Amino acid sequence: MHHSAPSFELRYGLQSKPVQVRLRFLDRQQYLQGISDLTIPVEQLAEFNPRVSKVFITENEINGLCFPEVKEALVIFGLGYGVEVLKSVTWLKEKEIYYWGDIDTHGFAILDQVRSFLPQAQSLLMDERILMSHQHLWAIEEKPSFTQLNRLTADEHRLLSSLQNNTWGQGVRLEQERVSFQEVKEAVDRLEYNG
Repeated sequence: MHHSAPSFELRYGLQSKPVQVRLRFLDRQQYLQGISDLTIPVEQLAEFNPRVSKVFITENEINGLCFPEVKEALVIFGLGYGVEVLKSVTWLKEKEIYYWGDIDTHGFAILDQVRSFLPQAQSLLMDERILMSHQHLWAIEEKPSFTQLNRLTADEHRLLSSLQNNTWGQGVRLEQERVSFQEVKEAVDRLEYNG
């Protein structure tokens, strides 16, 4: 038996399971025959090109499911570091992209990764004001990342350095699902108002 094949499927010459991407339309006008929540193979997503102007990418499933309504927008969620799969979805290059991750070293590493193929991506709710206003909900990041990140803004880089240097305590992190829904709603409303 050949054990060096990377997966069961490849070892036995079977078709490998397609990479699935989960998304939710945030605008009722965009629903597909009443359906707002879809999980589709990334190859089909690449062909899809929905009529949206904004795409939010968030790591956490809960955040994706309770993301507020936004006109002409959708949210992609649950990929984490697997966000690389979106590289092949070329229509994303023409959209406004917002990434919302944990305020910790890995959250910024994923943001940097997203910008490697979607350079227009902006961070959402990943700033010092949000971190400080949720101090009572901080957790500890057990294994921080010290990877060199080159695609962060000056403010993002400053915040990352403070986290890496334990400025506010050992391994401070704020998980995105702990950010108040009110804060999320206000941030999204500001985008719509300015957009």
